[in-house]
Amino acid sequence: MFDFATDSCAPSDPDLSQVATGLVAGTKVATQIGWRGVEAVSAGDLVLTFDGGFQIVTAVTRQYVRTAGAGDNYATWPMVVPADALGNREAMTLLPQQAVLVESDTAEAIFGDPFAMIPASALDGFRGIYRAIPADRMEVITLHFAQDEVVFANIGALFHCPATTDLLNRPVGNEYHVLGASEADLLVQHLVHEDSDMPFVPQAPYVAA
Repeated sequence: MFDFATDSCAPSDPDLSQVATGLVAGTKVATQIGWRGVEAVSAGDLVLTFDGGFQIVTAVTRQYVRTAGAGDNYATWPMVVPADALGNREAMTLLPQQAVLVESDTAEAIFGDPFAMIPASALDGFRGIYRAIPADRMEVITLHFAQDEVVFANIGALFHCPATTDLLNRPVGNEYHVLGASEADLLVQHLVHEDSDMPFVPQAPYVAA
């Protein structure tokens, strides 16, 4: 667990090679009382989802992640997303395998659905998104729901959050399919050439501050 006395992560905490999904502390999600940092959300809170409106958070997983030595493993570096790159009004940081929902004419043509879930790593270089050496420590939070959900973050971006897991840590449901690396890379190549200014800019929900 996090060692507040030394302001560092304990040796038993996972490192970035072991934690590739989850929302980085500071990412804002839409709750029943307004936009809040994901680190302030607790089980029982209501969070706005893309398909189901406000849904109850059934569990929250919090991890402090060790980043020492991460500079040697580029594949684990978090993705820095500039403001407006994904409909987000503020810059934010994503873990490389965090699933992101985008809309694309190409996705509909290839996969039969305009909405596609892709790992954040596939967006490297798209609309100014880039990898960066992580901070000395990171807090990563995963919100769980009764079923798989996609949540609004930093106003307009959309990220996958998993269903509650059972005692064996197995997902209870899997409502959203995340494209594999090759499929995601192909889709992003097409996104670059599409005429729209944004890959996906949803109508931002009104949530009181």
